[in-house]
Amino acid sequence: MILGPAALSELSAPAALLHGLTLLEYELMLFAAFWFVIGIFDELAVDLVYFWHRIFRRKRTHHLVEDVAHRPLMGRTAVFIPAWQEAGVIGATVSHALKVWTQQELRIYVGCYRNDAATLIAAMAGAGADPRVRLVVHDADGPTTKADCLNRLYQALRDDETRCGQRARSVILHDSEDMVHPAALALIDLALTDADFVQLPVRPEPQRGARWIAGHYLDEFTESHAKAMVVRDLLGAALPAAGVGCAFTRDILDKLAGLREGEAVPGPFEAACLTEDYELGLLVARCGGRGHFLRLRDRDGSLVATRSYFPATLDASVRQKTRWIHGIAFQGWERLGWWGKPVDIWMALRDRRGPLVALVLAVAYFLLLLSPLLGIAGHYGLAGPREESVLLDAMIVICFLGLGWRAVMRFVFTTREYGWAEGLRAVVRIPIANIIAIMSGRRAFVAYLRSMAGRAPIWDKTAHNDHPALALLAEMPMERARA
Repeated sequence: MILGPAALSELSAPAALLHGLTLLEYELMLFAAFWFVIGIFDELAVDLVYFWHRIFRRKRTHHLVEDVAHRPLMGRTAVFIPAWQEAGVIGATVSHALKVWTQQELRIYVGCYRNDAATLIAAMAGAGADPRVRLVVHDADGPTTKADCLNRLYQALRDDETRCGQRARSVILHDSEDMVHPAALALIDLALTDADFVQLPVRPEPQRGARWIAGHYLDEFTESHAKAMVVRDLLGAALPAAGVGCAFTRDILDKLAGLREGEAVPGPFEAACLTEDYELGLLVARCGGRGHFLRLRDRDGSLVATRSYFPATLDASVRQKTRWIHGIAFQGWERLGWWGKPVDIWMALRDRRGPLVALVLAVAYFLLLLSPLLGIAGHYGLAGPREESVLLDAMIVICFLGLGWRAVMRFVFTTREYGWAEGLRAVVRIPIANIIAIMSGRRAFVAYLRSMAGRAPIWDKTAHNDHPALALLAEMPMERARA
């Protein structure tokens, strides 16, 4: 109930405060419920497209019928791995890739910095005497940015092509903590015959002792790379690159580099962008190129994907997602604008919703604290009832139904990939993911304001100490994918 000025003047200070909080609760409920309903119908639209194709057009993950892992490549393939302070994992990444990717057409370019001797030594140890590895030392002190390091590797590749007179057919991007699948290289090589850009799924590996913060990446990536990216590919929308397990033809990279002619650091990667990989995939479509999301399983039922461990602490997770939100939402809006077909606009809205999601979630959790307190006050006659609204009540019902549906979807997709135990944990991890989203959204907004004031971006990378390949070497059983 809204009181007039005269009635308010007759209330005591505590009663006036409670009345004001009741009005605030109502307005915040309208705000949160409205945006939750929009988000629910947005996700439901993606679900409908996914299930329509899965049921009626049988679009699903295919299984390899033969072992293609050691199939010769159709041309030279370069793998770029930028590395700054990655001594703990870079050796395992390089040695494992060389072991499972036996093709002689492969060249692995590892980008190190002159003031990071530990990473350089570890990379050399991982490479051993294999001539397929190129160690590239940046002529600047690190860290610069990941994109800047990638541009340095691009220049090293061009120098090698000039010296040997052989042009590479494609370039694959990986991070220093990645564990590649044996069949990935040959499959990417085949897929690039009719595509300019190919993205494989990312599969976070479960970590014992880190089931909650690190575990929420399992839930998010599994649903995203088993459903959302599949739907984008089906609808013909521009595909973002994940930065790992993504491959580009040399021709499209040269075309992207041409967009940046005249800049201080030549190359296809934008050094000022915090999510240059995401941007690169979308720019392929803007240049008229074709992207493809490649989701396959090998003969054992294991997903052909890039495996890695994700941050296990709250601070590391928030810093990582801050960078993602800053780069995709704020810089993406500023740098890329709104472009393409209606489906591209839709997907851009989905990509850039991070700050709004953080705000709406923060309001919702505040209401979880405020509403019970007002309910208790109302029970004792200290606060009046909130304003009646059929619309608000209907939206709240939709919100609860939508929350239940989203929990079911998260359970189903996580269970398919990691088993029942992780599927049940996925439902419990929803509040953890929400809290991380709230903290990351706030920090990303502050970081964006600082960048507008002229602060240059830095490589705020995640520290890595463990590697899935090291677990294999230690004969520690890894949780296998389920078909």
